[in-house]
Amino acid sequence: MRIGIIASPWLTVPPEGYGGTETVIDVLARGLAALGHEVLLAAASGSASPVALAAGSFPPDPRHLGRTQDELRHVINAYRRLDGMEIIHDNTLAGPLLMRASGAIPVVSTAHNPMDALTLPIYRAIAGHASLLAISRHQATSARGVDICRVIHHGIDADSIPLGTGSGGYACFLGRMHPNKGVLTAIEVARRSGVPLRIAAKMASTGEHEYFTQVIRPKLGGDIEYVGELRAGEKFRLLGESLALLNPLQWAEPFGMVMIEAMATGTPVLCTSRGSAPEIVDDGVTGFIRDTPRALAAALPECAHLKREDCRASTETIFSARRMALEHVDFYERCLAREPDPCPVPV
Repeated sequence: MRIGIIASPWLTVPPEGYGGTETVIDVLARGLAALGHEVLLAAASGSASPVALAAGSFPPDPRHLGRTQDELRHVINAYRRLDGMEIIHDNTLAGPLLMRASGAIPVVSTAHNPMDALTLPIYRAIAGHASLLAISRHQATSARGVDICRVIHHGIDADSIPLGTGSGGYACFLGRMHPNKGVLTAIEVARRSGVPLRIAAKMASTGEHEYFTQVIRPKLGGDIEYVGELRAGEKFRLLGESLALLNPLQWAEPFGMVMIEAMATGTPVLCTSRGSAPEIVDDGVTGFIRDTPRALAAALPECAHLKREDCRASTETIFSARRMALEHVDFYERCLAREPDPCPVPV
């Protein structure tokens, strides 16, 4: 099958630092190629994914993350470059809407954003012109009035990630420097439990810098350390030597890629029950799900008693790159054959 994939224009695939969606696109592209499919990726120039990169891509510019002009310019160019593909998998918001009259090539769109008041009208419109995928059951059940075709959880290539020992004597937080990600709660949990905490977080926007300066920096010191934004190798070393990943989400995240990244290193996840977390973390096996700082703090030392091999095994089976690629291939084939999908979407 000839499959065209469109990523956003702002970050490379895979990303050099933070970038969950770009990581997923890279894993999917690699997985499809490993299954013998011809994959052409339209992503920011400089992308290092081993599949073919569509010519004419633009340089990434994370300073303008989300800027409409950049996305529109990118998707117009991408659809031109992907002419001749049998199916196009578009991971942008603008693409499926802008190019809805582009011709006979079926378009699949993945919803990477939460289904809220801002995005629901957009996804309703996208679903009228493309086959829309959700990335968690929670996200799908939040999609009021949106025609979701199937839920496909993200996957990860665990073979490319070193298994850690968990012997670092610390817990870690990894994510954006944003209140919704729960970094302030992670600090409280670490202090309550007496476990050192290492914080690795992306700060790109003005709001992220202000949140760090005004709220988080005054909380640092002692056993609470901010280590900056890490590249892939550094990230997996941090995760692999951690007692646990603290992921006390304060919002309904559609899918937490960082959770399966931690489990791939053998590190359990300590999280709240927001969004997709209960679909990812097997409570008492690959981590603990608790909803108050006190309960999270009580569970943190218990993470040392969970089996790291169980965490790793979940990313080699349930959340594997191969499983994700196979589910996408099945969906693409049904789209091309115009067959009804036998995988029911939760309502």
